[in-house]
Amino acid sequence: MRSYFIYITTNPEKEVLYIGITNDLKRRLFEHQENKGNPETFAGKYYCYKLVYWERFVKAEDAIAREKQLKNWNRKKKEVLIQTLNPKWNFLNSEVFAEGAF
Repeated sequence: MRSYFIYITTNPEKEVLYIGITNDLKRRLFEHQENKGNPETFAGKYYCYKLVYWERFVKAEDAIAREKQLKNWNRKKKEVLIQTLNPKWNFLNSEVFAEGAF
């Protein structure tokens, strides 16, 4: 069964939020890591490679709808969402890359 993910990354100082969608969270996080500092992409330009939130979906259209919804939210509402599942804003990259995850 295929999975689709919406995710939120931030920079190390937690100043900027990036919301994305992918069908391969590990690969996408690796790409963000590799692109850090790249001025040609938003996430790269602002060093948004630290995962702080994600959701999994079975249907692509559900993930797309959720991504659009979150992108329309203000910063405060996004912060509240992150804090519901990750109150300390821990960086979750290592959990995604852990053996057997996903």
